[in-house]
Amino acid sequence: MAPVQRARQRLATAVAVLCAAALSACVGGPDGARATRRAAPVQAELRPPGDTGAPLLPPAPLPDGPGQGESVQVSPLQAPALQAPALPAAGPENRIGTGTVRVALVVPLSGPGESVGTALRNAAQLAYEEGGRPDLTILVEDDRGTPEGAREATQRAVKEGADLVLGPLFAGSVQAATGPARAAGKPVIAFSTDAGVAARGVYLLSFLPQPEVERVVAEAVAGGRRSFAALIPESVYGNAVEAQFRETVARKGARLAAVERYAPGAPGPAIGRLSGVITGPRPTADALFIPETAEGLPIVAAALTKAGFSPAQVRPLGTAPWNDPALFALPALQGGRFAAPDRAGFSNFSGRYQARFGTSPPRVASLAFDAVMLTAALSRQYGTQRFAETTLTSPAGFSGVDGTFRFRADGLSDRALAVYEIRNNAATPVSPAPRTLGKPGL
Repeated sequence: MAPVQRARQRLATAVAVLCAAALSACVGGPDGARATRRAAPVQAELRPPGDTGAPLLPPAPLPDGPGQGESVQVSPLQAPALQAPALPAAGPENRIGTGTVRVALVVPLSGPGESVGTALRNAAQLAYEEGGRPDLTILVEDDRGTPEGAREATQRAVKEGADLVLGPLFAGSVQAATGPARAAGKPVIAFSTDAGVAARGVYLLSFLPQPEVERVVAEAVAGGRRSFAALIPESVYGNAVEAQFRETVARKGARLAAVERYAPGAPGPAIGRLSGVITGPRPTADALFIPETAEGLPIVAAALTKAGFSPAQVRPLGTAPWNDPALFALPALQGGRFAAPDRAGFSNFSGRYQARFGTSPPRVASLAFDAVMLTAALSRQYGTQRFAETTLTSPAGFSGVDGTFRFRADGLSDRALAVYEIRNNAATPVSPAPRTLGKPGL
């Protein structure tokens, strides 16, 4: 079996949640048919107070007729009514707003992930308030951090008239929520970082590692790097990025010098096998990809230094989990680069969140904020087609706290990311996040 196929197989079978990687990251579709516009453009009050960035915008108008890619149907799936057991409805205390458009926010407000779920709910409240109190009712449902809880929460929300499900957070919960949502013909915008749960009608707004790999490798090739090696942990996160790394290197016309895997916390033997490739007087690689977490990277960096690795000869490359100030003094990472969302947007959001709720938000809180702002914008702009597939998968994408993003027809997402360089105890942007995204699939 080819290396890319092996990597894809590992990724396809991985059902563990990558949420830990996203939380440690202090930063992770084809052209469709025309979407019918039925309301005036989004009003300026959707820009959060004090936010100097662009407001969350609806997708750019699409040309008449199908685009260059696959055409998709606008009408949602039709299905008979759910035959679900009677479940208690959400009380008034679990609702945000009193508008005519109903959406659900399915998050863990008890059990595993309770603190993160509470922050997601707070961020949704903040978006509703800063968005001018749009014509929304957000049904906040507790999934208890379990798949069964997510299934029940989604059933409740659908029975109460939700046209869109925001969340859940965990991969298993997303899979469980997909059943009742799909049976009712309602799309899901989830917060899991496990690409394996994405599907048509189930869109991931989270910080996926694959776009980060694409961005940092593409920037390295554009900067003259031609021979790539990789030191990848035997972990769910490592599995998720290996196939993307191999594909991007090949597509950009660069050379894949070597790929070595290592047991978490024990990179020494793998580094030894890369002798002459990334170490020595004339290493054959000029870039080394290390997709490690902030917790594991100091061990890898120390082992590289001990082996004689020189970042001045072979540039280290990483993903969003590298964006941790505790890593910026590591000798093996000096001159290294990583891709991550622009930090300015989250910093601004974090300050407003702290002023409102008295505590700093976790990194993923901005996802719920963007999801609610997007929901409000589409409701105002697109009328009955607000959550249609062609509207949600607009190639132009949307602008949010963490920059421009768009959903693909397969449920994955693309993000406009910046590239940062580590040097002198700091990470400085060397390639800013683009304001627009390229054509889907590029």
